[in-house]
Amino acid sequence: MKKNLHTVHAPCPCQSEQPYADCCGPWHKGLEAGVHAPTPEALMRSRYSAYVLGLIDYLLATWHPSTAPGELELPPFKWLGLEVLHAQAAGDAGVVEFVARCRDAGWAQRMHEISRFVRADGRWYYIDGQIVPAQ
Repeated sequence: MKKNLHTVHAPCPCQSEQPYADCCGPWHKGLEAGVHAPTPEALMRSRYSAYVLGLIDYLLATWHPSTAPGELELPPFKWLGLEVLHAQAAGDAGVVEFVARCRDAGWAQRMHEISRFVRADGRWYYIDGQIVPAQ
């Protein structure tokens, strides 16, 4: 189910401290027009925001075809926040380490992941992620 997109002045769900219209909004709206997130971190943030907003088509379109699921059903989480711990890109490969917080059936959860990205044909794609176990 697609949720209503944020208003122009609403803060971005990725917690960048920018308005949605100046942060993830252009990537969500511009995908069909060939406007793509310029870095692995920008793509990861826009994918987090897409989970928050229920934008399944965006998530599938930004997943590299070699690892993308054929279909995607979003879990009934209430997303609470995102913290980017590290982001880097070298050539056509990128890595972003982040912690996403959510609530599932009243229980707070924390997902710590190291995600891999690849640039193909001038745009970044999510490849996969490795969950970092809680310590």
